[in-house]
Amino acid sequence: MNLYEHTARTVASLIENGTLRPGDRIPSVRRLSLDAGVSASTVLQAYALLETQGLVEARPQSGYYVRQPLRPVLARPQPSTPRRRATRVDVSELVFTVLDACRDPKLVPLGSPFPAPELLPLAILNQTLGAVARRASAASILKDLPPGHPELRRQIARRYLEFGCSIPADDIVITTGAMEALNLCLRAVAKPGDAIAIESPAFYGILQVIENADMKAVEIATDPQRGIDLGALSRALRQRAIKACFLMPTFQNPLGALMPDDAKRDLVALLEQFDVPLIEDDVYGELHFSKARPRPAKAFDRKGLVLHCGSFAKHLAPGYRVGWVTPGRYRERIERLKFMNTLATASLPQAAIAEFLAHRSVDRHLRPLRQTLMRQLDGMSAAVSRYFPAGTRVTRPEGGYQLWVELPESVDALELFRLALDHDISLAPGPIFSAHRGFGHCIRLNFGQIVTDRTRAALRTVGELAQTAPPGNRRE
Repeated sequence: MNLYEHTARTVASLIENGTLRPGDRIPSVRRLSLDAGVSASTVLQAYALLETQGLVEARPQSGYYVRQPLRPVLARPQPSTPRRRATRVDVSELVFTVLDACRDPKLVPLGSPFPAPELLPLAILNQTLGAVARRASAASILKDLPPGHPELRRQIARRYLEFGCSIPADDIVITTGAMEALNLCLRAVAKPGDAIAIESPAFYGILQVIENADMKAVEIATDPQRGIDLGALSRALRQRAIKACFLMPTFQNPLGALMPDDAKRDLVALLEQFDVPLIEDDVYGELHFSKARPRPAKAFDRKGLVLHCGSFAKHLAPGYRVGWVTPGRYRERIERLKFMNTLATASLPQAAIAEFLAHRSVDRHLRPLRQTLMRQLDGMSAAVSRYFPAGTRVTRPEGGYQLWVELPESVDALELFRLALDHDISLAPGPIFSAHRGFGHCIRLNFGQIVTDRTRAALRTVGELAQTAPPGNRRE
């Protein structure tokens, strides 16, 4: 994030939380320059950005003032209150129905799980892949057997160091995407019939992994801004035999919630008390909107109980299907399961990503990507505020590209999903994010797709459908 953008977001947060109200004069250029320790030109750039966002206005001979809002700022959703019992998971058929819709290229992909290809360095990666393929030998497969390509593991270990994690390259196992990493981790720490604690709502991929393993989900209350409720998790650990926690502490899908560092530290300490492993899904960590990447829960792991899973799918190359896991004390078990599951991850994608990381600045790609996502979040949030029914609530994520929208309770998200398909629009309805098909009046939107006039028109259509759609027979 550029310095002027950081300055603008600081002022915007004061407007958002009510410290600065409509009609208030904001600090002068000279005053903010002195207070923030930045140049006057940086402040002017920041104020120009706030003007384009419709938050402030310049008045001749007077200064800058907070604009009267053209639309109300929507409230955030309330923390979830899930059922307390362990639940058999049965969501895969519904998930496949939603994902099938995302494959249709004629649809506006508001329900897509991926960022727009135009935002990713695919041309450069494909050139690198071609060069790697020309140099590859028949024996290269041997060095890429579990735990995986040595140079790629070394580059991932270097990346860990940059955000406060000391992970030896030998402790990293390369997988075929994050989904394989999640599957391997769950099989390594639990068995069929076991209870697994998850967030509420939870990423549908986690639910599918639990369903495929014939385990049960225990949904834990989750705050849309700060993540899982540690008090509720502590009570669940004391009341039942939970074998593992399956969580996304950083930009959780679908909420976008970010657990603060102190909460992540407390989470790891709590699980250490009960000797319960944490499977940490951290695929969105690189897509932060702040100055520094949030530290993962793995950074606070001292007993090898955190199995940290990552992937290049969300910020570099979805189609390469390259992920990894740092399994802690479960490394040997994970390596053997990986070998039995898929033998090895494809060699050429591993080598291409390793070379990209070694010889090109990944941050040079990530900085503009994050800025684009921030702008698209602002645009999509504004459209939801303008077009969706009164009473709609929406999250305010600080990273990733998922926007969780809580509609009035009269709206049936599955019916809205079907009606949107008739208008060539895909959505991700709330029930796919719950073991008991809850969140029947919620949807997840993807602001990682390029926001165009067609996108804005689609959001307007969804808002109109939400206001007029007949209620369905949803199951809560």
